[in-house]
Amino acid sequence: MMDKSLRPERLDCVMPAAGLSSRMGDWKLMLPYQQYTILDASIENALSFCRRVILVVGYRRAELIEKYKNDQRVKIVVNEDYQAGMFSSIQQGVRHVESDFFFITHGDMPCVPPHVFRQVWFERGGCTVFPGTALRPGHPVLIPCRLKNMVLNANIHSSMKKIIFRYPVKYLGLGCDEIYLDVDTPQAYEELCAVSH
Repeated sequence: MMDKSLRPERLDCVMPAAGLSSRMGDWKLMLPYQQYTILDASIENALSFCRRVILVVGYRRAELIEKYKNDQRVKIVVNEDYQAGMFSSIQQGVRHVESDFFFITHGDMPCVPPHVFRQVWFERGGCTVFPGTALRPGHPVLIPCRLKNMVLNANIHSSMKKIIFRYPVKYLGLGCDEIYLDVDTPQAYEELCAVSH
């Protein structure tokens, strides 16, 4: 019987945080959220179970490098091609993965509860594990390292979904709205702040 309280000794979480926040109209990652920023909360949630966050920065990188440079749990990776899209940031992050499985989640998802990382981890096997359903997969996503080379060798304009869905996947169907909540628009941010107060 596995002890579900145990954290793995080595587990990386790739977190893209390189984008322009164009739909928000403001740089969403540094917007205040509770006693943190949106990005702070996303990182802390991941580190509640993962051992390391690989934070991929691009737009306004100097601010993020300065903010997290002394946190040994955060490895900062610069994506020079961040304007090519999300996949380019995932590629750069995956290049530094050292664990047998790795999570991917986004820097603008500050509400994912720590127990979700744990539940997804304990369902790992040979395939990618999503916390949600086929219609709404959600985040964080746990990926076996056998997909790492496929990610690295793919075209920079490819998509993670195309790679993942070449193989069987597993959906946990967790009843947790937070696995879908990303802060992309001013309305989404207003709703987030209203709920958190």
